[in-house]
This record gives sequence, structure tokens and C-alpha cells, in this order.
Amino acid sequence: MRPILSRRRGAKEIKVVYGESGGTITVPTRPDERSRPALDDDEVLRLARWGLAVENHYGRPMDIEWAKDGRTGELFLVQARPETVQTRREAASLRSYRLKETGRELVTGLAVGEAIADGRVCLVDSPADIASFVDGSILVTRITDPDWEPIMRRAAAMVTDHGGRTSHAAIVSRELGLPAIVGTGSATADLRDGEYITVSCAQGERGVVYEGELEYDVTDLDLGHLPPTRTKVMLNLADLDAAFRWWRLPADGVGLVRIEFVVSNHIKVHPMALIHYDMLDSDVQRQIDVATGGAVDREAYLVDRLVEGIARIAASRWPDPVIVRTSDFKTNEYARLIGGSGFEPAEENPMIGWRGASRYYSPGYREGFALECRALRKVREELGLTNGVVMIPFCRTLGEAHRVLQVMEAEGLRRGDNGLQVYVMAEIPANIILADEFAERFDGFSIGSNDLTQLTLGVDRDSDTLACLFNERDPAVARSIEHLVREAHRAGRKVGLCGQRPSDDPGFATFLVHAGIDSISVTPDSFFAVKTNVAEAERSNSFVPMVEAFPGDPATTPGAAR
Repeated sequence: MRPILSRRRGAKEIKVVYGESGGTITVPTRPDERSRPALDDDEVLRLARWGLAVENHYGRPMDIEWAKDGRTGELFLVQARPETVQTRREAASLRSYRLKETGRELVTGLAVGEAIADGRVCLVDSPADIASFVDGSILVTRITDPDWEPIMRRAAAMVTDHGGRTSHAAIVSRELGLPAIVGTGSATADLRDGEYITVSCAQGERGVVYEGELEYDVTDLDLGHLPPTRTKVMLNLADLDAAFRWWRLPADGVGLVRIEFVVSNHIKVHPMALIHYDMLDSDVQRQIDVATGGAVDREAYLVDRLVEGIARIAASRWPDPVIVRTSDFKTNEYARLIGGSGFEPAEENPMIGWRGASRYYSPGYREGFALECRALRKVREELGLTNGVVMIPFCRTLGEAHRVLQVMEAEGLRRGDNGLQVYVMAEIPANIILADEFAERFDGFSIGSNDLTQLTLGVDRDSDTLACLFNERDPAVARSIEHLVREAHRAGRKVGLCGQRPSDDPGFATFLVHAGIDSISVTPDSFFAVKTNVAEAERSNSFVPMVEAFPGDPATTPGAAR
């Protein structure tokens, strides 16, 4: 196994070397040195094993420093000291920050911490100007050193032009609990002294400075008092950069990872355009070259980016299950990717068009799905993250299920091998009506409540005109869910739900619990509330079936309209 989740090369613009007359001097780094990783995979894994050995020896989390001999290539551990960032957090509590709105982005950089702060910009050139700093404002400067710490302790947040994750600004900000965005490149030029801004580090690795005062929520989560539940409460994770942000939440795994989010946010190129690059015109080729950093093996580029995204989430929740849904773009969404328009038909209604399972065995996308399978197989076999569960979306017929499983097996993903489980989304009435037969072909179901409601009621879920009719509480939808749970359990299969409704509606979560659902998957910021609601529902004996509690036309039912 080679469990390296991701690789990043630093800029390495300068290096410190011995001078001819003694001492050290700083010189530019040669281009070949900048492009070459500082460590190869074997060295990375050796350092990781050494880090674990040091931690086991001292019986606590440790920071280590290492060095590599420039002549011999030998690795050395030069220092070890107690880790002081993560371990200073209260193990039993978390504070969650969530932007309620967005605004115009002014600058971006590396996020330090996970908080949000707002205030007025205070541009400071030097620690000598400490008297000009206004307490509680946002410190904006080029770079910091230890002389800046008195100012940093008085700031609401900090933004710097230069610096990385191990810079002085980043290290001290973490220890102070100060949200900071470092390495923006242009904050001192782009931000005006005295203007009001919002600094957000709550959106993953990318920190954003927004114009103006934006609304945001701050929630204190006392995890020590969360009750245990029989029904598993899992997470929906869309932002791969934030995979390790939520590791302290006592979730039972991840109920939904969307491969198309990795494609749209991190790859941005249509998979078939990467495969058939030579067929494209020069302008599209140039766009692909920019997006992929000039990668020569473009198929490997896509596979590696998928592996990195999936593996980050699988590792963050190990050994709990992480359900990875294969791509479910609609044709209009695929067409917006770089190079996508030439591979996608124009459809009148993409929502019920060429999507999900129907693409995987089709000549028009079979090669693209094969790359997804390669990535999933690599995560399991090379990185050893076997907690991944594959989930097939929008599978219309039993015959289609058979064809997709055949394609997966041809790509080395055979259901049952090495514990591989394959789930199916239950989002089409056919999945409900034939639940017993779908259960023969798949290991479990995950209810996609948005599509199931749309297709059961015949209501476009994106229609403002029909919004009052779109309701997961409708008796037809509720009875479908109850039927699916009964049939799945009769066949020994599990059923979960990964829609948004339980996060917004405690009553719907209560219905799911009493219907006997095995798991509910929610957004991280709603985990605490849903876990509490589920525990209360499990304790309650006064259950009334949803179809009796909410009879009649949902348009006239209190709280029914979306």
C-alpha cells in the first residue's frame, strides 16, 4: 500500500546555501529544482512511519522536524516537540461557522483556521507602526515575524500578501485561534485602509476576503452531550478541501460524496475531452492545457485528481463507510465543462435525459466511466481505503443495473471482491416498485428525496410556479419510502436518505426514524441538530405515520410549501 493522499509542490523560489566566505546566503532556486519534489514517495512514507514511531514513543501527538542531506540524500529527524494546535482544541466541543450569504470576492489565499470574522481593514507596514493599529480590526500586511505578535493578539483576523501554511503568520494565527488568510499575493494593494470586509476561512483550504459585512452563523457544538442513536447519522460532503475539517464530529461515516463535484471544481474538463484530446480544435486544447497544467497523460491526470478527492474523504472517516456516488451530471451540466459541448446532445429535459447509469454503458461515455472505475479501484487497492462504497445514481431498469455492474466488473470493480459493496440511488418510482428485485442486484439503497419527489408527483423541482406542490411529506412520497424500507429490510439490505429535508425539517427526520430507516445523511452544519432530533424520535412512542399526520393536498398543508 502507498497511502499518500495528495501531493503539492511549493514555489521554492529561493534557497539558503553556504557562502564562499562562510555563513549562509540566499540565492534563487534553479528551475529544475523548483519543478522537482523535495521528497519521493518512499521518503514521504519513511517520514510518516518515523512520525508514528515518535508519537508512540512519547504517547502523545508530536510535531517533528526533519532534514535531508544535500549531498548524500540521507533523511534525519532533527527535533520533536508536542503538537500544540489540534490538541489545544476542546475534544468535546466545536464551534461551527457558516456564511449565510456571499458577496464580491476581493482577494483569496490559504485559509488558516475555520472561522469567519468581519471588521475594518487596518493596513500596517511595520511593527514600528503598532500605535496605528485599531483593536478589533482586520490586520492586513505583507508578511509577519515574531515582532508582529502583539498586534496579532489585538486583531479580529489577519490577511497577508506572502506566506504559506508553515509561515509565522499561519502558525501564530492557529495558536491564537485567529482566522487568517495568507499568501494572497496582493492584499495590501487590493484592500483599502478602513473599508469593511468579511474574512472567511470556513470554506475549506481556500480563504476568501469578501467586500462588506456579510451575515454568518456561529454555533457552539457540545459533542460531549450528544446522545447515542440506533439510526446512523452520516455526513454529506461536497467540499473536498474541507474533508478534514469535520473529523471530530462523531458521524457514522459519509452518506454522499459526489464524483461530479470533483470533476467540476477540481478538474473542470469533460472526461471525454481528456480522452479524445487530439480530436479537439486548438483553442479547446489550449484551455485544457491550462486547466491540467500541461499534463501529458491526461487520462492519468483525471484519475489522480479523482483519487485525491475521494481518498481525502475516505481517510478522514476511516474505518466508517464513505458512499461515493458515480457521476450524475445532466447533459447541460457536462456541456459546460471545458471541451464538453462536442460530446453532449442538446436535450429538452436533461433532468430525465441521458444521466446516471444510462451513460456508463453507452458508447458516448463508457470510456469516461472507466476512468471513474480506475480511480475507485486505485483508492481501494493502492491506498488501502476499502471503506468506500460505490453508489450508482438514476438506475431506471433492472436490465440497466445488470449492464452497469458488468461494466464495473470489466474495470476491476466486482461487487463482493475485497468487501466491495455497491448501492443504488432510490430516486425513481421504478426503484420503489421493484425494490425486492433491485435488492437482489445491490447491497443497499440511498433515497434521493428530491428526484423521488419530483418523479412521484410529476413536479419540476426547480419550478418556482409549482414550488407549493413539491413536498417530500406528500403521502405518495411517504408511502414510497415506507414501502422501500420494508422491502429492503426483508431482503437484508440497508436504506439511507441523503437529501436536504431532514436537515431543514425535524418532523421529516422523525418520520424517517419511525419508518425504520437505517441512516440519514446531512450537511455537517446541521449534524448536531439532526442527531438530537433522531435521538428524540427514537425515544418517542407517540408516532403517527406521515400519511396520517399530513393528509390531503400538500399545497394547503401548513409548512408543506418549500
